[in-house]
Amino acid sequence: MKKSQSLFGGIKENFPSGLVVFLVALPLCLGIALASGAPPLSGILAGIVGGIVVGSISNSNISVSGPAAGLTAIILVAITDIGAFELFLCAGIIAGVIQLILGFIRAGSISNYFPNNVIEGMLAGIGIIIILKQLSHAVGFDKDYEGHQSLFDNGFNVGYFSELLAAIHPGAVIVTLISMGILLAWDNVTALKRMKLLPGALVAVIAGILINEFFKLSGSSLAISPEHLVTLPVPTTLDEFKNLITFPDFAGFTNPKVWITGATIAIVASIETLLCIEASDRLDVRRRITDTNLELKAQGIGNLISSFIGGLPMTSVVVRSSANASAGATSKLSAIIHGVLLLICVLTIPVILNLIPLATLAAVLILVGYKLAKPATFKHFWHNGKYQFIPFVATVVAVVATDLLKGVGIGLLISIIYILQGNMKRAYYLSRETLNDADEITIKLAEEVSFLNKAAIKKTLKNIKSGSKVIIDAKTTSYITTDVLEMIQDFANVRAKEEDIEVELVGFKTSYRDYASDQDSHVVVNHKRAM
Repeated sequence: MKKSQSLFGGIKENFPSGLVVFLVALPLCLGIALASGAPPLSGILAGIVGGIVVGSISNSNISVSGPAAGLTAIILVAITDIGAFELFLCAGIIAGVIQLILGFIRAGSISNYFPNNVIEGMLAGIGIIIILKQLSHAVGFDKDYEGHQSLFDNGFNVGYFSELLAAIHPGAVIVTLISMGILLAWDNVTALKRMKLLPGALVAVIAGILINEFFKLSGSSLAISPEHLVTLPVPTTLDEFKNLITFPDFAGFTNPKVWITGATIAIVASIETLLCIEASDRLDVRRRITDTNLELKAQGIGNLISSFIGGLPMTSVVVRSSANASAGATSKLSAIIHGVLLLICVLTIPVILNLIPLATLAAVLILVGYKLAKPATFKHFWHNGKYQFIPFVATVVAVVATDLLKGVGIGLLISIIYILQGNMKRAYYLSRETLNDADEITIKLAEEVSFLNKAAIKKTLKNIKSGSKVIIDAKTTSYITTDVLEMIQDFANVRAKEEDIEVELVGFKTSYRDYASDQDSHVVVNHKRAM
């Protein structure tokens, strides 16, 4: 039988993950706001709205929304060009309206046409960038790593890393190593892994604060200086608190630059969101499928509200979503909890939060980055053949060397070239009865099935009702892309078990690598119906 999807169900499972995401999101919200040339609180406000509002509307169980690093360059240039943050907020309102329109015209389906090797390459590239960005905080260096924006423009930035090694702060390194040791212990020691209500990230943060406070009280040179701690505004009066919030100047709607900026943000934010949603669905252990059109509407509403109260534009964000999945989130309640915690912390405990060393948070993010770019992922695509590996590696390199959208574009272009080269004359068809009226559905795969056919098959599998019998026939199929094979496997081994769907796989071969295999197999997956 289908499991309950109540919004407020699973608080015990999702509170720890919500807490972890909150700890990761807090410095990111502040850092992105500062990098964007916006008031520090604008990033926090976007995180609150992304968690509570977008998290409530979206049906994604893993993704977390908030201010995105991918928008910082656009926002920084726009604020400088337009002349005031209050005027820029009008561009955020315009972006929100455009995203709502995109949701209503069902533009979200474009995400189905991004192949898995490109999505995984994007995740791995982001993982590498996360690690590079956090190295400075991990060792207490005063300068952020900016090489990922143009890594190969002037050759590899070796000078930065020599500066990094020369400016190591022993106290920050000690905090980083202890924090990382705690996190690794919580991931690998069985007794600690069971302590869901006491996440390793929280223990690491508390340990980081206590270690640094000890250094300060003892007068040690190991004490971490304030610039390497979380910096959150601390209002002491009602007037100071009011001054932290900026409202839009509606005169901006008369400025053509505001409209151009709004349209640009809408396009970039929507694409980044769709990419993140596709990646987040892959991070979901239950392989649930997000309604991307609803997600665009949720993002539009979120950006409207965020802009009206002085927050930055937002997207669904890979870093926070990855941390959410790694911490064991099972529903969107985790994202909502992270938003509530951001709101509570801003109102009540900014002084305590300002004691957190950035080295501790760097340890959390470095491990998140490693999980995204772990060697096993590279090995997996290497064994899947050149048609999977080359686009994957090209995406990784391009994302690190340029930016997310250019990197994905390069990876997608290479994938399409390979597909067109091998599938120029290949056809695809899907044979099935009306899903709403049939208890037995037959899906007959064509001779060649590429990632371009992923959307149609995905939609069919999504619409199969509980208690049905499904026959997926691949007897005449000579090639199936890994994307579709993995999707069928996830459906048969995960969702079908949960929803009492009987699945029969017919004619599948043991290998489709390099478009050829002569070893046929007949696989049957049966699930007994719930009584």
